[in-house]
Amino acid sequence: MLSFTASAIKQFKAAIEAPECVRIAVVGGGCAGMSYMMDITSEGDEEDILINFDHVQIYIDPHSADILSNTTIDFVKTLQKEGFVFNNPDSNTTCGCGLSFS
Repeated sequence: MLSFTASAIKQFKAAIEAPECVRIAVVGGGCAGMSYMMDITSEGDEEDILINFDHVQIYIDPHSADILSNTTIDFVKTLQKEGFVFNNPDSNTTCGCGLSFS
């Protein structure tokens, strides 16, 4: 199942306000073929899987859940960048931005 670091959950909490939640998906596109997508929304779709982490509601569609089943989402802050990082051991290749994979 998709998992999250404490840093990622902390950042989600800082970014959303009740009753907002987070939607995570995999979409076609990007330089490696597929891209990670995250968005703030007010509700999930009927077929979405709802994941609750420390009072943060996260929706993910079943297809994306399969692709991201072993993925851990982290939030990192370095001198060069700040943002969410998808650590997906099942991806074959990634692009330099870290948001596109295959």
